Amino acid sequence: MKRETLLNIIRSLLDRLATVEFYGLEHIPPKGGVIIATNHLSRLDIPFLFINPVRSDITALVADKYRAYLFFHFIIKTAGGIYIDRSKADFTAFRAALDALRQGRALGISPEGTRSISGQLLEGKSGTVLLAEKGNVPIIPVGLTGTEGGFTKILTLQHPHLVARFGPMFRLPPVSREHRDEDLKRNTDEVMLRIAALLPERYRGFYANHPRLGQYLASI
Repeated sequence: MKRETLLNIIRSLLDRLATVEFYGLEHIPPKGGVIIATNHLSRLDIPFLFINPVRSDITALVADKYRAYLFFHFIIKTAGGIYIDRSKADFTAFRAALDALRQGRALGISPEGTRSISGQLLEGKSGTVLLAEKGNVPIIPVGLTGTEGGFTKILTLQHPHLVARFGPMFRLPPVSREHRDEDLKRNTDEVMLRIAALLPERYRGFYANHPRLGQYLASI
């Protein structure tokens, strides 16, 4: 099956079985390498992001455990997803992600590094920051809501309300050798706070009481 056919099928199914809304699409450039940094609530997140109306070329980093699930493996491979082994520093996945960015594609990634069981933001990891710096690309934050339990709701005809809210594109300051750990923490917080600001309060989790969150809420 061609990628375009798969995306049309997913789009048609979600249009029928869920209420789908995208906000802030004007922040997504129509072309060029860019990281789309998202919170991670559900296995439905990736199919949902794949059908965004602006970047049909989007790919994503996906935990390699999904190789064992034939349904998800089929979708991921057909859509050109990049498997990553989250138990180690997966340099093969990192290089594949860099190649996608250098080819001018959009790359979806969850800085949390795993799906949040509670639905609330987890503390971010530095992989997204390192990828943005190495690839010299901007980042677009996106806050997803309504995807938690989404497949169950769809299968039981509960018609979930799926929302993707995109924020303004930004670039991170460079990471210095002298203050590498501090700079990585600063930049990771920058990414996560921009995601948190796009989410309702109950989703903000680890960043709900961050002293700089108000700054980002005021800017959107």
